Amino acid sequence: MDNMSITNTPTSNDACLSIVHSLMCHRQGGESETFAKRAIESLVKKLKEKKDELDSLITAITTNGAHPSKCVTIQRTLDGRLQVAGRKGFPHVIYARLWRWPDLHKNELKHVKYCQYAFDLKCDSVCVNPYHYERVVSPGIDLSGLTLQSSAPSSMLVKDEYVNDYEGQLSLSSAESHSVQTIQHPPSNRASTEPYSTPAMLAPAEAGTTSTTNYPNIPVASTNTTTTWTGSRTAAYTPTLPHHQNGHLQHHPPMHPGHYWPVHNELAFQPPISNHPAPEYWCSIAYFEMDVQVGETFKVPSSCPVVTVDGYVDPSGGDRFCLGQLSNVHRTEAIERARLHIGKGVQLECKGEGDVWVRCLSDHAVFVQSYYLDREAGRAPGDAVHKIYPSAYIKVFDLRQCHRQMQQQAATAQAAAAAQAAAVAGNIPGPGSVGGIAPAISLSAAAGIGVDDLRRLCILRMSFVKGWGPDYPRQSIKETPCWIEIHLHRALQLLDEVLHTMPIADPQPLD
Repeated sequence: MDNMSITNTPTSNDACLSIVHSLMCHRQGGESETFAKRAIESLVKKLKEKKDELDSLITAITTNGAHPSKCVTIQRTLDGRLQVAGRKGFPHVIYARLWRWPDLHKNELKHVKYCQYAFDLKCDSVCVNPYHYERVVSPGIDLSGLTLQSSAPSSMLVKDEYVNDYEGQLSLSSAESHSVQTIQHPPSNRASTEPYSTPAMLAPAEAGTTSTTNYPNIPVASTNTTTTWTGSRTAAYTPTLPHHQNGHLQHHPPMHPGHYWPVHNELAFQPPISNHPAPEYWCSIAYFEMDVQVGETFKVPSSCPVVTVDGYVDPSGGDRFCLGQLSNVHRTEAIERARLHIGKGVQLECKGEGDVWVRCLSDHAVFVQSYYLDREAGRAPGDAVHKIYPSAYIKVFDLRQCHRQMQQQAATAQAAAAAQAAAVAGNIPGPGSVGGIAPAISLSAAAGIGVDDLRRLCILRMSFVKGWGPDYPRQSIKETPCWIEIHLHRALQLLDEVLHTMPIADPQPLD
């Protein structure tokens, strides 16, 4: 049997095509077949003149590292990265992903002692033998003491060209001196299986018999985390670097899930916020190209708590919204190009009564407008854009927080409107008071809060591939080539209840 396997294994004397075919059979499947083939072809051609190294590669890959093998080297490039099929990445990482760990992050590799040309040794040649590296998972950073230092040079830019975002190149620059507002969320090193069961959403028919056990173990991120900002508005979350540098806020959940997901006794069996039956659809998704909606709004039934939005051309339905099959007569070449990179897109998951999590399945980052993430980062609502990297899984909406916010804003607006009416009637309250509102909020601003402002709390917006804001040429999401708007129906239902108990008038236009 051994003889046969050795006989079927090619050697460096065989044709490139045979060697590539054999090595393709051992790939892990994390990359597309086209990319894998291009990467392997490129490597085999470079090694054709170094037969002993090519034989070492073939031995290492076909025996899954069971036999010792020599270094397999290629020339180091100026920036250390290798370009394959239009994507740049570190060569040892590219081949380790292909043949060993498809979900590998670039900072997780450590070379074995006997490797003479390991990437970190900075030699003219780089060893790309996947079995000359070991995977190490970096320890998590404690979230309780996060600080952001404002030492970022003003020449740094968050790039969003069509390069694979797995490398997480957090190079920053600025369209507005040092005021970068994109907050970055790369994947954490935690296993993708979460340490709790996913609670099902309450079915419309069950609402009358709601018991508090319908929402077990709703995960709640710790609210006592303090984030200090010391001057720069840049916040970049990098999971594996050990300390703060270049003005980036580095954020990584600790490896022990209990530290990151404190499920306190009083939260473990939280009753629903409202006894109103759950809506038939938990969200509706509208797809836009620039400022034009394309296609019909897609509604996701409450029976499908997980929905995928991708760039493929299959018919949409149930738990999948395919953007590839939507046509637009006004579509430009730039939009067409961006659409090609949506790929596997994103997964939206509704948990508990209406919290929402996003998993980025695409090879490219997605950019999200989320008041929940703004608040978690210590920012004003709508003040930041959040870059969610490939493979990242992150909470983007918290129903209870949203409900509290809409109650506060509605009460504030109602009190301000009453105070304004009193002022118009001549009953002007004392200087420190705006009808019970903290003096920090101006009377006219509070009175200007309308139903639309409250509705925005119940909406998520997400752009594929391209970012917007001060770090990018596009100032608004409506200038990005392909994006979606997600209306969260349970939140809108709660808003309806809040407005019934505290009606507020829409602000009148000024004459």
